[in-house]
Amino acid sequence: MSRAPAALRPSRPGSSVRAMAVTAMLLAPLAACSSKRPPADGRDADAIRGAVAGMRGQSAAPVSTPVAPWVNLLADTTLSGWHNYSTQGAPVVGWTLSNGELVRSGRGGDLTTNRTYTNFELELEWQVGPGGNSGVIYRIDHSGERSYISGPEMQILDDAVHADGKNPLTSAGANYALHAAPRGVVKPAGQWNSARLLVRGNHVEHWLNGVKVVEYELGSADWEERRRNSKFANAAQYGRASSGHIALQDHGDRVLFRNVRIRELP
Repeated sequence: MSRAPAALRPSRPGSSVRAMAVTAMLLAPLAACSSKRPPADGRDADAIRGAVAGMRGQSAAPVSTPVAPWVNLLADTTLSGWHNYSTQGAPVVGWTLSNGELVRSGRGGDLTTNRTYTNFELELEWQVGPGGNSGVIYRIDHSGERSYISGPEMQILDDAVHADGKNPLTSAGANYALHAAPRGVVKPAGQWNSARLLVRGNHVEHWLNGVKVVEYELGSADWEERRRNSKFANAAQYGRASSGHIALQDHGDRVLFRNVRIRELP
């Protein structure tokens, strides 16, 4: 007759109690020592309890949405991703791209993206000749004869020579005619300026040479009042589109762009 497995054999009376007592005596010094030492990874007990609670089913922190990659808007020397504002579908004229530099080389009209953008971050470098004037215009809906009838504009300018440079509302970096840019940020004609335009929902930021020069909310009470007191008071579509094209303005002056890139935002 085989012996029953140890797990099935009845224990002797009192043996379980004695075993538990011995175990408690052996573990007591270890527990006392561990209570005096911080956790090996430096976290306090509350942090550890919180981590354990999280593992027991508390909701995890939301995963952030991946940022879209940057896209070079001047990757194609034929400018196939662009059109002149008034001639959609036709080859670009008046603009030349060579050695990574885009130059307004003749009459043609604003250079406008074929694609439309909603939320985005646009970075570029620009340079103007003496007295030069241009701009970056965004969320254009093609409803007007000119791009700036519907799209707000980040001003590009030689502040020192052009007449618009005397007014902060129309100087380099400004939200043209609505929000003034501070003095002393723009570099003079013939030098490269770096610009960044951030558009997310109604929130817009203009950055010039690493400085945030303008910030505003499209459609806000403040913005509406500024619009009513500007040249756009009767432009019904101005700043209304939630998505649209982006244009580099042809103002008849020499202007250069390089390192033009964009990434779309959620």
